[in-house]
Amino acid sequence: MMPTVSINIDVDDLEAGVAFYAAAVGLTPVRRLGDFAVELSGAQAPVFLLRKAPATLAFAGAAVVRDYARHWTPVHLDFLVEEIAGALGRALSAGARAESAIEAYPWGKMALLADPFGNGFCLIELDAAGYGAIATPYVQREH
Repeated sequence: MMPTVSINIDVDDLEAGVAFYAAAVGLTPVRRLGDFAVELSGAQAPVFLLRKAPATLAFAGAAVVRDYARHWTPVHLDFLVEEIAGALGRALSAGARAESAIEAYPWGKMALLADPFGNGFCLIELDAAGYGAIATPYVQREH
């Protein structure tokens, strides 16, 4: 059985989070889960905005507390868009911070951003070949 994936994004203000993700990337709120979460649709997986207060622990015994200034994590979201310049403009108008210019790659274009809650994300416009321009069959490599 394939695992089901959902995306969870911590925000300190649910309404601000809903407004940002609706305006920036076109997600739509579909239901409220009590006073702590809102489910958004419009992506390939459901997106849940979770209201978490600043300076709270992510889990018992955590060494750091939640900080909604820009932070880095090895996991982030990529939003595939049809036209990156317009998508970048919408994201910036909604409150995103640009962290790069639009960059060109063999597979398309990409811009790095951060949402108003410090979470990094990318906007990606694939060209006709997309990732196929650089893809090869997977072969396990020795360590």
